[in-house]
Amino acid sequence: MTSIELSEIIEDGSDVLIVLDSRKRWLTKAITGKQFHCHKGFFDFDQIMGKPYGISVKTNKSIELTIYKPIPSDFLKQIPHSSQIIYTKDAGLILLNGGIHPGCIVLEAGTGSGALTSILAKYVGSEGHVYTYENREDAYNNAKKNLERLGLESQVTMKFQDASNGFDEQKVDAVVLDLGDPCEIIPHARTALKSGGVITIFMPTYNQIERVYVQLEEYNFGDIQALELILRGIQLKRNAIRPNTRMIGHTGFLIFARKLVGEKDL
Repeated sequence: MTSIELSEIIEDGSDVLIVLDSRKRWLTKAITGKQFHCHKGFFDFDQIMGKPYGISVKTNKSIELTIYKPIPSDFLKQIPHSSQIIYTKDAGLILLNGGIHPGCIVLEAGTGSGALTSILAKYVGSEGHVYTYENREDAYNNAKKNLERLGLESQVTMKFQDASNGFDEQKVDAVVLDLGDPCEIIPHARTALKSGGVITIFMPTYNQIERVYVQLEEYNFGDIQALELILRGIQLKRNAIRPNTRMIGHTGFLIFARKLVGEKDL
């Protein structure tokens, strides 16, 4: 049996994902002296202290639960929110097509619950940084709590400001917009971006796509792409493998574009 790394051990205050089945999953912290309760009974967190992630534990009703180390998608699904959040399928595409990489500087307008902010922060890592703008006080306060809960406050600078008035930052690697009227932010995004930098815009309706496309062309963005990502899960059941009968049909549209360099930029 191989030795277990310290990072694989559950300690007091560790984040844990407790799984009963594909639908019943709980994201919480393991606290010494406390108990975890659900409809299938309870167990003492002391039972799992010092044990590796991936173990199973039985409740007082002899129901087996599995303890996992949370990954970014777990936090995204479990994070408290008051409005629609970015789904994992869209978040993954934003990272890959949005020019976002470890160590880069990202501007985000429309913090919302902080769900996408947290994914961006985890991906850019300690060498990068995320600056996020939100002008709704309730959303700002909720996102602040969520980011603190995830321990990401040092990698994110939150600003209670209206991005339509412009960004404070310059020469950033990428801009991500998820708000009601992205068109009025595009000129400010161009000013803030490095030459060749990528802007990503998330929008829920078709009628927004043409307005955004025209605005991007007018402000000298190139390589403009618009798409929708549809995800269908597969039922995993012996002798009955097939697509799930239920699925999320639409979450939103994504537009990606890159800042071009004009004569006035040289």
